[in-house]
Amino acid sequence: MSITLLDVLFAVTGVFLLHRVAARGLKPKLPLPPGPKGLPVIGNVHQMPTSYEWFTFADWAKKWGDIISVTLLGQTLVILDNPRHAVELLDRRSNIYSDRPVLMMAGELVGWNQALALSRYGDRFKEYRKFFHKVIGSRSNLQRFHGLVETETHKFLRRVLHSPDEVHAHIRKTAAAISLMISHGYKVQEGHDAYVEVVNDAMDKFTVATATGAFLVDILPVLRYIPQWFPSAEFQRKAAAWRTCLTDMTEIPFEFVKEQMRAGTNVPNLVSELLTTEELTPEKLYNIEWSGASLYAGGADTTVSSIHGFFLAMTLFPDAQRKAQEEIDAVIGPDRLPTLEDRPNLPYVDALVKEVFRYHPVVPMGLPHRVTQDDEYAGYLIPKDTIILANVWKFLHDPEVYDEPMTFNPSRFLASEGKEPECDPRDFCFGFGRRVCPGLLLADVSVWTSCAMTLATLDISHAMENGKVVEVEDVYLSGTISHPKPFKCSIKSRSAGAESLVLSPEREVA
Repeated sequence: MSITLLDVLFAVTGVFLLHRVAARGLKPKLPLPPGPKGLPVIGNVHQMPTSYEWFTFADWAKKWGDIISVTLLGQTLVILDNPRHAVELLDRRSNIYSDRPVLMMAGELVGWNQALALSRYGDRFKEYRKFFHKVIGSRSNLQRFHGLVETETHKFLRRVLHSPDEVHAHIRKTAAAISLMISHGYKVQEGHDAYVEVVNDAMDKFTVATATGAFLVDILPVLRYIPQWFPSAEFQRKAAAWRTCLTDMTEIPFEFVKEQMRAGTNVPNLVSELLTTEELTPEKLYNIEWSGASLYAGGADTTVSSIHGFFLAMTLFPDAQRKAQEEIDAVIGPDRLPTLEDRPNLPYVDALVKEVFRYHPVVPMGLPHRVTQDDEYAGYLIPKDTIILANVWKFLHDPEVYDEPMTFNPSRFLASEGKEPECDPRDFCFGFGRRVCPGLLLADVSVWTSCAMTLATLDISHAMENGKVVEVEDVYLSGTISHPKPFKCSIKSRSAGAESLVLSPEREVA
């Protein structure tokens, strides 16, 4: 009689659950936070959403409150639906809430646990953060890249004007160009660029691999031992292919830097600076390689979502676009492009960028945290190894914090008579505590520059086909990194003068 995958599943599940029961020990004195009632053994597995989980968790908060717990085969998850809980636990108690859980598919099998985003909290994580801080961790350090961001955004405008229907591809190329120059000193080529394709492919697979509930191996980690050749072990075959893609994303640019340094043609960048200044042990080389990969991977997809979301918002909310353009015209005039030096003088544009970050956060559920010891909070037990999920989308759409949160309204961030500005969404959308995104300043600068330069020179509106308006859905796709659903819009230069500015040679960056 042959052994089937079902036989293996029953066997490994039994061993796994026995281990869980033994590890849990005595029943805790304090209760877990409330949540939906589960079933014996499997807990809430059958109730967990497999897409758009931020909507489901927001609905659960209406019934069970804004701190909820569920169990998946003995694994406790706590979902935070109010930012005060995230601040108290993930910020103020970050000494025990800064670890990452083991994500079996994306982390262990594909290899993303070597990158900063999914690395465990420890010495390697701290070294990655130290490397990042040297380059983009402060406004003064980042200032040397302002010219790069402005130059690449100018190139972006020219690409959009030449082929407006490919705006999403142009956004991705620009984000990759900025990230790859900072991380590896690599200048992205016009047209097809092999490095950019490698990055984009790896990031697409990251989003799939980290999706909640997408792979059973994340719920039953013992399934990792099923061999690739076994029937129905498709996840293993995917993991192997995706690991190869991730290896290419990491190793190819690293080798490029070393070749440029040997040839004396290197452009200063994160990796080359670290190779020059650090004591190069094998472990240090490994950390430098993955730090470079982490920097450009982190910026290659998240910023893309924000800027693409800006184009969607300008299509759907033309009044906000008009107000921003009026401010730019009054402050900057028609003879030059806005620069980052103009930012303090463009408060409405700044508010519009904040609203882009708030209206649909790029990572709606953040990335999961793991608590490293038993903790007590609000009268509840949060057991050691609990996975903590912060519903960032809910934080930024709470009607008690944001007036009419489903409306795109930049004015909410401007002070007016008798009204204080609403909470800055950047306090929530870049993560919490010691896991806050180390590239948040670069992301903020990149998105602001793209929005300001685009508003100064281009008009974004609904597309027309056969004399009819093409309707656009205000919809984002599910995923760890959430992008707008593909849409059509019309993008044209605002005037002959604006077109001339776009087509003028961009400033060379030293």
